[in-house]
Amino acid sequence: MTAAQFAALLGFLFTAAWIGFGFGEAILCLLGAGVFAGLLYAGEGFLRGDIDLGELQARLANRPSAGGGPAPRTHPRAQ
Repeated sequence: MTAAQFAALLGFLFTAAWIGFGFGEAILCLLGAGVFAGLLYAGEGFLRGDIDLGELQARLANRPSAGGGPAPRTHPRAQ
């Protein structure tokens, strides 16, 4: 499915939810679909090996990764 087809599908589903539930609930459906699609995209990337959880954890912890990435920046202390 291409990005244009996915956008068209989301537009159709948004319109159907708007007609069926009302505008507020349609916005919530759209947000939920976006979160769900994002989780599926991330899971698919992990299964293909595009996402390295060790590198991601090292970046979040601000430590150098085992792969020899760039060293984290140090912040000078104000005196």
